[in-house]
Amino acid sequence: MAWKDIKNRVKRQLSDYLELPGDIMLDLPKIVLVGNLQVFIENHRGIQEYNPRLVRVVVNDKVIEVTGENLSLRNILPDEICVEGQISAVVFLS
Repeated sequence: MAWKDIKNRVKRQLSDYLELPGDIMLDLPKIVLVGNLQVFIENHRGIQEYNPRLVRVVVNDKVIEVTGENLSLRNILPDEICVEGQISAVVFLS
C-alpha cells in the first residue's frame, strides 16, 4: 500500500472520529448543484479550460468537467467557483 493511501486513510478515520467534514480534513472538493442552472465548486485549484459549452476545474489530483449550454463563470474566488448556464453533466476525470 502506498504511503499516500495510508495517509489518506488515517486522515479519513481521524475526520470520522472527530466528526469533521471530509472536505476540510481531506482537502476534498465540495460540489453544490442547484437544479441544472448553477454549480458551486469549493476547494478548487484553478480553471483548466473554459468555453460556453465546457468548464474544466482542477481539484486535488482530478478534474471536474461541467458541460452544458451558455455556461459562464459567475464568480471566481480563491476557494470557490460558480458556473451558471444550462448544465447537462458534472463529471470527475482522473
